[in-house]
Amino acid sequence: MEKIHSFTIVGDHINSIGDFYEQINQLFMQGEDWKIGQSLDALNDLFHGGFGTHKSMATFNLIWTNVTKSKRVLGLETTIEFYQDKLSKPEIYNREFAKSKLLALEQGTGQTYFEIILEIIESHPSINFIPA
Repeated sequence: MEKIHSFTIVGDHINSIGDFYEQINQLFMQGEDWKIGQSLDALNDLFHGGFGTHKSMATFNLIWTNVTKSKRVLGLETTIEFYQDKLSKPEIYNREFAKSKLLALEQGTGQTYFEIILEIIESHPSINFIPA
């Protein structure tokens, strides 16, 4: 039987979106000479496998400690700031997309950054997600 590897995101160390990606890079980009940027698309690509420590694309455990703190830190306020930042850079980001996401948040129907991360994790059958 093949051993299932485990990776642990330490929620106590997450105080921003940047902190989250710093941990992701420390866990999954060992042995690579590049790091993933602060991008939900990049996170999704990483979990598809083929590079970093997930090269083999084998099933793994993803343990996330103090998930309650992370949910708060990556919650509504952070998500609003995330989309407002995109609005301030129309040469890089789709303003209409960011506006629609902000409107959904204002109406109580939008997803927080944390909820989007969870949706990405749950969309990958190779990940056994273990909130702690």
